[in-house]
Amino acid sequence: MSIRVEKQEHVWTIIHDRIEARNSMDPQSADDLVAAFLAFERDPEARVAVLWGAGGAFCAGWDLKYAATLVDLPEQERDEIFAQLDFPKDDGPVPRGAMGPTRLQLSKPVIAAVEGPAVAGGMELAMWCDIRVCAEDAYFGVYCRRWGVPLVDGGTLRLPRLVGQGRALEIILTGRQVPAEEALRIGLCEQIVAPGQARATAESMAHDIARFPQEAVRADRRNVYATQGLGEQEALKVEWGNGVNALVEGIAGAARFSSGHGRHGDFGKI
Repeated sequence: MSIRVEKQEHVWTIIHDRIEARNSMDPQSADDLVAAFLAFERDPEARVAVLWGAGGAFCAGWDLKYAATLVDLPEQERDEIFAQLDFPKDDGPVPRGAMGPTRLQLSKPVIAAVEGPAVAGGMELAMWCDIRVCAEDAYFGVYCRRWGVPLVDGGTLRLPRLVGQGRALEIILTGRQVPAEEALRIGLCEQIVAPGQARATAESMAHDIARFPQEAVRADRRNVYATQGLGEQEALKVEWGNGVNALVEGIAGAARFSSGHGRHGDFGKI
């Protein structure tokens, strides 16, 4: 099994360990990764997840060796495989993406710890996460451009939202490498650390987030996504609707503040 989970307090580190293929995604890995994130979502004790690729590679994308096995299949059989990933025509459950969890809409934060390549579908997987912590020698890129494989796991949706439409189109259409330093500058990642430190830094961030009252954390995260593309008044309405239930938790927090906790920016005892 190429997916394993390590748990510490309220933080889950979900590890893709398919080192021999630079953690490229085959169907079994995709299924197992979805199962891991659904288990994280269901567990009431789990608050933040870190996604990390073992062996110095975040993810090299869709497994092209697996893809090559589809070439000689009869057209009908190949179409049936693709149909399994197609969106339902009714209100049935949405199947996983080719890269696994890229269609999941979780209620809890996920941080990508990126070492080495996060390219093609691996870049899409990293962009599905809420935050990206990158090693100095990590890099992104739509490397699938070279082989005629399109972005089908949210890349054309999420990249423009992160870096802007023109820059996204340049990155997508050229398929060039985007090194970590540039990724930080344009908004494709949020933090750069020394090589080999992405996982530890992401886990430390995850523990910091997990310490906070979680209803407000999840409401604010949900609103960032839910208000995209809305007019101001509609967005404010959505923000209020999602946030009002967390105010009960906030009132309790205000009482702790009044009793002396957390003054002057001190988060040590909240």
